[in-house]
Amino acid sequence: MSEAAVPRYQAVKDWLVDRIGSGELRPDDRTPSENELVAELGVSRMTANRALRELAAEGVLRRVQGLGTFVADVRPQSELMELRNIADEIRARGHEHRAEVRELAAVSAGATVAAALGVAVGDRAFHSAIVHFEGGHAVQFEDRYVNPAAAPDYLAQDFARITPNEYLTRVAPTPHVEHVVEAAMPPDRIRRALGMRIGAPCLLLHRRTALSNRVVSRAWLWHPADRYRLGAAFDVAPVKEDRP
Repeated sequence: MSEAAVPRYQAVKDWLVDRIGSGELRPDDRTPSENELVAELGVSRMTANRALRELAAEGVLRRVQGLGTFVADVRPQSELMELRNIADEIRARGHEHRAEVRELAAVSAGATVAAALGVAVGDRAFHSAIVHFEGGHAVQFEDRYVNPAAAPDYLAQDFARITPNEYLTRVAPTPHVEHVVEAAMPPDRIRRALGMRIGAPCLLLHRRTALSNRVVSRAWLWHPADRYRLGAAFDVAPVKEDRP
């Protein structure tokens, strides 16, 4: 370990964070123990303990009694059981949301879009393509088609200021939401927009919203798999036993 003008415990923290950043240590990997850090870096056990404690307090590591210390999974997560606005999710995590509108136009519905919206091939549809950023990192490419009958003023909105989800929830509240998640390789235009390396996979969330018998929108939401998680938390009612 080099002699640097930083406290020894901070140097240990930096050493661990560098290995997490490089991918050598990944989420849920066990980190070196205090004894292993002492042997590897030539520091005291007290110094190693302080470094691990502080990284755990900062949310970088998690300590499990009797098992050891592990790399925490700090990727942002979206809920699957709710129709949530990504801007609100990002702000709730204490970060800044920013959106770049890549496309906003009326298009002629091809077979895939027509089937998704429940309209005829060749019918008019609205299309938006938006990249959402959390801080300085692109975390979602939103590729959305909207039924003009449900939201006729869609193309007049400033989606750098208000998200499509927020706008559609206001003008066409949708009691029916469908979510399907799959692992998928992004097309080149989406990979580049998300700043991903070639060959890196995405988590693709398919979202379909409907009001009565009318589809409001169909969205393909692409997330870099190494920067994002999709999850759900819900309560399950206890099963009541039949009594004789």
